[in-house]
Amino acid sequence: MHDTSRSLKFTDFVIQVMTPSPATETPSQDYAAGVDQLATVGRLLDRPELARVYVYVCYYGPVTRPEIVETLDVPKTTVYDHVGTLEALGAVALVGDRPVAVSAAPVLIDADGITVTPTLLHAVAMQVIDKDIAHFTERHGVGKLAAAVRQAGLHYAGRITQRMVAEPLGISTGEAIQIVLALEPVLAAGKQHDPHFKNLFPDVADDIAFDADIDVTAPLSDTES
Repeated sequence: MHDTSRSLKFTDFVIQVMTPSPATETPSQDYAAGVDQLATVGRLLDRPELARVYVYVCYYGPVTRPEIVETLDVPKTTVYDHVGTLEALGAVALVGDRPVAVSAAPVLIDADGITVTPTLLHAVAMQVIDKDIAHFTERHGVGKLAAAVRQAGLHYAGRITQRMVAEPLGISTGEAIQIVLALEPVLAAGKQHDPHFKNLFPDVADDIAFDADIDVTAPLSDTES
């Protein structure tokens, strides 16, 4: 193994991303599968409506497609289309028979200081139903939303105040307070349902707590509807 290798960790395997190998070496199947997984996560980060279905299935599955329709209040044809897309991407699988259920394993990518878990994908998904998160992401991009998730975790762990969130993100104090509050249900659900939550917050996960009980039974439903 090359000294310059670094791990990309996924749910069911670990691949090594290394400096370019000689052209005579054939890439391993795990390497190819890992690149496919990266492409899948990229699609989820770019399409919050897909991420929303994926995270719901990941947290509460196996669930049937009619259950997804009812809980997320999405048209039946849209849910079937999204599940079909997610299945083609390898993000979900259809299991059982009569009724067929949808299941999903929790993804973990951890490389070069970049960590993606269902909690981060949940934050991305919330653009569909939370206007504050949607506005923040439209203005600053998914990368800064990911950084805001990290800062919000530090806040709810008692390490920084809401106002201290602003400077590292390069945003106003008011906007920092707004995004921290908007991300509270994301972190509450992640702490309860995301098995990789500690990878996202390795130093503070156990300290993250909330002043009030938060209903995380269906955090991806539209509470404003």
